[in-house]
Amino acid sequence: MKEKIQMTTPLVEMDGDEMTRILWKMIKDELILPFVDLKSEYYDLGLMKRDETNDQITIDSAEATKKYGVAVKCATITPNAQRMTEYNLHEMWKSPNGTIRSILDGTVFRTPIIIDSIKPVVKNWELPITIARHAYGDVYKSVELRVEEPGVAKLVFDGESGKHDEVVIQNFKGAGVLQGMHNVDKSIRSFAHSCFKFALDRGESLWFSTKDTISKKYDAQFRIIFDEVFQEYKDEFDKRGLEYFYTLIDDAVARVIRSKGGFIWACKNYDGDVMSDMVSTAFGSLAMMTSVLVSPDGNYEYEAAHGTVTRHYYKYLKGEETSTNPMATIFAWSGALRKRGEKDGNKALKNFGDQLEGACFDTLNEGICTKDLVNLMEGITPKPVNSADFIAAIRERLEKRLA
Repeated sequence: MKEKIQMTTPLVEMDGDEMTRILWKMIKDELILPFVDLKSEYYDLGLMKRDETNDQITIDSAEATKKYGVAVKCATITPNAQRMTEYNLHEMWKSPNGTIRSILDGTVFRTPIIIDSIKPVVKNWELPITIARHAYGDVYKSVELRVEEPGVAKLVFDGESGKHDEVVIQNFKGAGVLQGMHNVDKSIRSFAHSCFKFALDRGESLWFSTKDTISKKYDAQFRIIFDEVFQEYKDEFDKRGLEYFYTLIDDAVARVIRSKGGFIWACKNYDGDVMSDMVSTAFGSLAMMTSVLVSPDGNYEYEAAHGTVTRHYYKYLKGEETSTNPMATIFAWSGALRKRGEKDGNKALKNFGDQLEGACFDTLNEGICTKDLVNLMEGITPKPVNSADFIAAIRERLEKRLA
């Protein structure tokens, strides 16, 4: 074995929950630590530790990401009422991802991992489609009200200057529901900068879509800001032969289905949430979807796009064999190590990220896979294995690549 690849700057390591926490250790032990002299600042974002620290550890991990510039995160539980009881929590803590996104002011980019033997459901898709999701506001920070009687609902703003604005939302004749959403120019502008920078980083064109024909102030403000910010990047886009264009969300959906892929599709928060699931499923599996949070000042946090795989975790606790797909979590590690290498000018570390992904593709292209991919593969005989054996097969091929 050659000497381990050295690191000069730590990356931030955020551990997580349930089955993905088990895979996290397996990936580190088999695919990272034997090859890299890993330097990381470790934060345990498991639900019990978040509860123990009143969620301060989540805040600390985000601040560390701002300090070091690169983080890798395991999937984590966002507790509901059932989890409150199961884990005997002091509070129903917020989503760690939401907290980290807010602190980093970041945009989430999700891209499918494509292999030849898994054909997209949309037959003309040849290249991956990356969803850029604005990670602030809209329905995720909305307030809601249930009304039980006739009355007038108003949207009211009282400015610090004394200015008063109000509009009637609805004259209710009976029971109904209300919802108020907001966004802020600063976050929209950061979203736009992150999207244009990421497009240049990837060398791909950028699409953006809202419904400004209906939402003439809320959605229209997104379009106005994107148009303004694009002027800062237009010359570089032209020089690189890249395109930026805006279209309505319904038109974008039709264009995406007819396209060959190979572009970034920027969406508002809810649109991005829904469309990333659509794209990942159409390309094969949510377990084959990368996710990276990018801040406008160049901080990166890599994670899997899926959750903690609770069902497999309960099987694991019973001692039953599991075949959980670790690909997205492996690619979170490879992406973070490659980005750390890029930022530090560490060619060996950057190459390791590339070779780790290559070893994953080598394994899958030989048909060795977890059970979730068996029915998706075409033109190849799948050889389903459990999670440990799958990771061991990747390690074998990684060793060959690094020899």
